[in-house]
Amino acid sequence: MQLLAQAAEAANLAPIGQGLVYGLASIGPAIAVGLVFSNAIQAIARQPEAAGLVRPIMFLGFALAEALALLGFVLFFLIG
Repeated sequence: MQLLAQAAEAANLAPIGQGLVYGLASIGPAIAVGLVFSNAIQAIARQPEAAGLVRPIMFLGFALAEALALLGFVLFFLIG
């Protein structure tokens, strides 16, 4: 295990690790945002009178999903 750590230090793989962390951390929120908006559009299309109830919940789901992306962005800088 130490040999692997020494090889990683010699090759300076931190930038690759940073890119992987943020890239993988942004996949989940991107899917979540797509699902939140698609389901909100479907709900409003089925019952237009419920748009006032669906819209705030939609934005709450969007904000929570984006918070995960921001956490990944913070990890990007913490690793480097």
